Amino acid sequence: MKMEELKLTQDWDKTFPKSEQVRHSKVTFVNRYGITLAADLYIPRDAEGRLPAIAVSGPFGAVKEQCSGLYAQTMAQRGFVTLAFDPSFTGESGGNVRYMASPDINTEDFMAAVDFLSLHEQVDPERIGIIGICGWGGMALNTAALDTRVKATAAMTMYDMTRVNAKGYFDSEDSEEARYAKRAAMCAQRLEDLKAGDYKLGGGVVDPLPEDAPYFVKDYYDYYKTPRGYHPRSLNSNGGWNVIGCESFINQPILQYSHEIRSAVLIVHGDAAHSCYFGKDAYANMVNGSKYADNKELLIIPGASHTDLYDGGAKHAIPFDRLESFFRTHLA
Repeated sequence: MKMEELKLTQDWDKTFPKSEQVRHSKVTFVNRYGITLAADLYIPRDAEGRLPAIAVSGPFGAVKEQCSGLYAQTMAQRGFVTLAFDPSFTGESGGNVRYMASPDINTEDFMAAVDFLSLHEQVDPERIGIIGICGWGGMALNTAALDTRVKATAAMTMYDMTRVNAKGYFDSEDSEEARYAKRAAMCAQRLEDLKAGDYKLGGGVVDPLPEDAPYFVKDYYDYYKTPRGYHPRSLNSNGGWNVIGCESFINQPILQYSHEIRSAVLIVHGDAAHSCYFGKDAYANMVNGSKYADNKELLIIPGASHTDLYDGGAKHAIPFDRLESFFRTHLA
């Protein structure tokens, strides 16, 4: 497979400190659409033989130098080979256009990460799991429904990006009329972009923060726009996705076959998160009428907001001990 030569920084430019317990390197791999993806590979420093492995991505609009890298490095400290990658069209990854998203291509990104890990000399290809954060939690579930090589999946503080695009936050725009208006606006923007010769950005997290901003917007601001989580390559920290970047999500529900997932799934959400309904509903839809409900779990973290499960927040809310035990059990 032909890979694009990407320009990868060799500096440690993460939002979290580097661990001396793991070996870190930059790697690239290609998905089946020919897009070259950039990733950080973390391997336990004293690793011997073939180990279980985990691919990590998210949040939606973030980069591997933020939350996914933190998760990957921490799980590597606990004995797993881990891979945190930038999705197509974002971060250091390839793609001729920038800041576009696709339910299909982004699911393929996860599957391409599984390809890479399956062929790595220090990975046991029969023991591979995935972690998706925020919008990539939904992508992880979609991947688990499609990729039979995935033995265990953790969806952290998840969004269903197709649902929120089609129905709005809290399903407040769930009508044919509202969806038609969105489609019409997108179609009009396509022509404006072509006339301008470039794609208009939709804007990242609002800055400055309005005094009357909803709680969840303040939650996002506190992570993406402050030294806690800001990164210069992060869409959410800067100009955001293209206005038409998520157009196809309106018509393409990604969790249609989640009840057919045979492998283990752990959905983790904070009960103070505005997005908690995504996790609760995804879990219910996954287990209702399913023959494979016994290895599915919903874990609610008391008092945790949406971004507390990005980096732990002040509460150190990420249940890494539980994640370790989950993956050790199901990647045994």
